[in-house]
Amino acid sequence: MSTPIVLFGGRSDERHVSVASAQNIIRNLDKPLAWFWAPNGAVHDVALDDLLRHANPFINDYVPSRPAIWPDIEQALDTLPVDAPVFVLALHGGEGEDGTLQRMLEKRGIPFTGSGSEASANAFDKERAKDIVRGKLRVAESRVARNGLEPVVREMLERHEQVVAKPVAGGSSRGLYILGRGDAIPAVDVPYIVEQFISGRELTIGVVEGVALPVIEIEVDAGARFDYAGKYLGQGTREICPAKIPDSMRDEAQRVAVIAHELLGCEGYSRTDSIANDEGVWFLELNTLPGLTSSSLVPQQLHEAGVSMREFLLRQVQLASQRPSLARSS
Repeated sequence: MSTPIVLFGGRSDERHVSVASAQNIIRNLDKPLAWFWAPNGAVHDVALDDLLRHANPFINDYVPSRPAIWPDIEQALDTLPVDAPVFVLALHGGEGEDGTLQRMLEKRGIPFTGSGSEASANAFDKERAKDIVRGKLRVAESRVARNGLEPVVREMLERHEQVVAKPVAGGSSRGLYILGRGDAIPAVDVPYIVEQFISGRELTIGVVEGVALPVIEIEVDAGARFDYAGKYLGQGTREICPAKIPDSMRDEAQRVAVIAHELLGCEGYSRTDSIANDEGVWFLELNTLPGLTSSSLVPQQLHEAGVSMREFLLRQVQLASQRPSLARSS
C-alpha cells in the first residue's frame, strides 16, 4: 500500500496558498506524512496537528515547530523513510510547479500527483502555453518583455486601448497590471508577458482526468481586480459556481479547458482561466497545480459536481501510483 506524503511550502511567493492547500488536503486523507519545503530549501517532517493549528495561512508565514531533517529537497528524496511513497503535491509556483521538482521525482521513479515535468514546464511559461494551443484555441495577441515593460507596453498600446502585464512564470495573480494609454508603467525585474486586454466574462474551469468540471464565473467589483487579495482575501470579487451563463457559453468554455489540458499533455487535473465575449471563449492560461484550499476554485467545482475532496484526492493518489513510467524500482 502506498504512503501519501503531502509536500507543501516551497520557495515561491505562493507558499502561503500552498500551506492552506496542505491543510485542506490532510483534513481529507488518513494521516498522511506532511513535509514542509522551507524558503531556505530545507525540508521539515511536520506534525499534522502543528500544521492544522496554523491560523490565517494566506497572510501568516508558517514556521514548523520541528527542526529540518534534510538540508534540501534532493537529499530528502534520496533518503525516503517509506517504501511506497506517493507525493501529493500541494505546491504552487516556482520550482514546485514549473517542472523542476517533477523532473527530480521522475528521475528517481517516485510517483506524484499532477502533471509530469514537460507539461508542467510548458504550462508554467504563459507564452509557451499560448504557442502550443494557438491555432486550436482563441488566444490574445501578446509579446514577452524581458528587459523592462516600457517598450513592449507602449508598442502594444498603439494597437490596443488596454493591455494586461503579468509574469511569464508565476501565479496567484501576483504582479498583475492592467495598463492603458497614459498610465504609469511599473518597473519590473523579471520577464513579463504583455497581452491585449480582452473584455468579457471571467471564467475558470477545472478538468479532472480529461473531464471538465462545472464553470465558475469571477465577478469583479468596479475598480477591483482578481488579484491575490481578491482571490484569497475576498476583497472586491465573487466566485459564482455554477456560472450563470448560457449553456452554449458553458459548453464552449468546458471544451476549451479540455482541449488545453490535452494539448499541454496534462495528467490528473488542471484548471484553465478564460474570457468569454461575443467572439467566443479566449484561452488565457492553464494551471497544472491549482489551489486546493477549502475556498479554492477547483474544490468548489468538485463540490458542485458531487465529488468529495477525499474522493478526488484518493483518486489522484491512485492515478499517481499507477503511472507506469514512475513505478519505483525495487
